[in-house]
Amino acid sequence: MRAFVAVVETGSATSAAALLNLTQAAVSQQLKRLEELFGTELFERHHKRLLLKPNGERLIAHAQRLIALNDEVWGAMSAPAYVGELRLGVPHDIVGPYLPPILKRFDKAWPRVRVTLKCTTTPLLRELLGQGALDLTLTTEQRCQRGGEVLLEDDLVWAGAPNGAAHRRDPLPVSLGDEKCEFRECVLKALAETGRDWRPVCEVSSMEPLLASIEADLAVGPFLRRSIPDYLTVVEDARLPRLPKFLVNMYLPPARQNEIAVELARHITQEFATHFRRPSGPELAVRYRRKPLTSAA
Repeated sequence: MRAFVAVVETGSATSAAALLNLTQAAVSQQLKRLEELFGTELFERHHKRLLLKPNGERLIAHAQRLIALNDEVWGAMSAPAYVGELRLGVPHDIVGPYLPPILKRFDKAWPRVRVTLKCTTTPLLRELLGQGALDLTLTTEQRCQRGGEVLLEDDLVWAGAPNGAAHRRDPLPVSLGDEKCEFRECVLKALAETGRDWRPVCEVSSMEPLLASIEADLAVGPFLRRSIPDYLTVVEDARLPRLPKFLVNMYLPPARQNEIAVELARHITQEFATHFRRPSGPELAVRYRRKPLTSAA
């Protein structure tokens, strides 16, 4: 069942094998045994990808529940009974897109661990980790610093309101984080290099005001492609400068690591490898869903 789900999530036996630390032949053999057990074909091949047949679609939800129950039982019976508090740092822009499923699974596995979230900019999170005020942190950076782990690479792009006009205005209205925002320096450098005049609309570290100004078509702003809310869109305009790629990284303290934090770090690594580590692109973007701003009825 685990091989079956891995093939569904990755689209091929080869990718599933890498995810499960097995050989491609071993995964193919497990799929064959599963099809023989049920007496039906589960996949069809389409342009080097394995796609589910109707019986495979019937099986996938049951397989996922079975694996989740298996892991829950195994975790409850074989792992230490972690108890305590964990301080986790996360940049504002990636909390919504990535953290809910991770925290939900971790809470089910370790219900007696209390996770406290600290959301701020990457430079401040790295500083808090060094001071011992955090047990674990995620960051968004152009490169991974010593002792960190790269979870994901993504494009930094311009986002705006669908069918919006803000990107055509001069000077360009931009909603950007405060002076501690990790994106700020590279965005201002790109604007300067292309000679595009700009003016600030919203310069805060909180996401809600930034999102509101962009959704209202008052400005455009820089976002990791996968973290763009589904009510905004990537702005394609030759007058907007191209922005660099960024990494989502994870750091534990260099010393005195909390064993609960190490366990959460393992969960985070597994979640990103299984669900989020895909080639970047609009068609594969993880879209952060939130109810858009609407006027009162």
